[in-house]
Amino acid sequence: MVEVGGLEDVVAVDSSICYIDGERGILSYRGIDIHELAQKSSFEEVCFLLWEGRLPRRDELEETRASIARERAIPRELLSLLATLARTSIPMDALRTMVSALVDSDPDGRDMSVAANRRKARRLTGQLATIVAAFHRLRSGKAVVPPDPGRTHADDFLRMLNGETARAAAVRALDIALVLHADHELNASTFAARVTAATLADMHSAITSAIGTLKGPLHGGANEAVLRLLQEIGSLEKVDDEIRARLARKERIMGFGHRVYTTEDPRATHLRRMSKEVAESSGDTKWYDISRRIEQVVNEEKNLNANVDFYSASLYWMLGIPADLFTPIFAVSRISGWTAHVLEQYANNRLIRPRAEYTGPSYPQPYLPIEAR
Repeated sequence: MVEVGGLEDVVAVDSSICYIDGERGILSYRGIDIHELAQKSSFEEVCFLLWEGRLPRRDELEETRASIARERAIPRELLSLLATLARTSIPMDALRTMVSALVDSDPDGRDMSVAANRRKARRLTGQLATIVAAFHRLRSGKAVVPPDPGRTHADDFLRMLNGETARAAAVRALDIALVLHADHELNASTFAARVTAATLADMHSAITSAIGTLKGPLHGGANEAVLRLLQEIGSLEKVDDEIRARLARKERIMGFGHRVYTTEDPRATHLRRMSKEVAESSGDTKWYDISRRIEQVVNEEKNLNANVDFYSASLYWMLGIPADLFTPIFAVSRISGWTAHVLEQYANNRLIRPRAEYTGPSYPQPYLPIEAR
């Protein structure tokens, strides 16, 4: 058996959802380049693309927007559970628990038909946004803002989170961020979802597995760590000395490098631009300026490029999003990709059962009676 650390470059499934060429910096959903989608598309359109394998017609796009919007509401009894969780839980724990609990109130909860699973994909996509926004309102001692089915997903999320309609520039920035985070092939959380789905567990179980995996700081928590770095440095004048000192101590600078991309992460290209635009529109470019200089120093010293997490930190912070909601918002977007992969796994299922390279004591070992141990 060939030893492969972390399953790197091991092909585990066939998939038609997402294509990545790390050497050329290419990311595409269903063959459509991420740069085109970021410039021309919307999150709801990308959801349809991931679920159905093609871009929607106008009427299909409107129906997708409307159906996701209708599904944003969560049952009253689960709002009571969320209020309890908001007193003690961190956001990712609350999100994981809520998704697990939602199966009992889902009208299609244990129906494994294709049509029911497609409805669950839309329902969960709507509900995750409401859970994250409502959790933040409840823990802040504020009233939950109910969803407005007349708004787009990005617009309504910011309104439910902050209690007021966001600027058009902020809504568009978040919408693009949701597009960029929607899928990324067989990353850790998506693989976890597919492994769970491969046992023919229900979709809520698969998404709960994905959220638990995303919680880890080596997967979903990097942009929160980036914000801590920005805040610790605090000013543009301190960047050069602080980053070079950290690199000399061989500390890892979060938000740089990628297991797949050897060139710039194509998502970072857009997040850098959006971070700059939002900063300039607000009249305060401090966090963007610090981020840009950190990127330049790390590139000069280590020849590492920024990844998706680096500029999303300053962007989300400038949109008024608390740092501990960065990873839950990742889930608000990635639920579209997770559910697309679960649907694909169900459609052509085979149990995912890899092997391990045994490194324990040689066989056979004698069994020693307890008095001889």
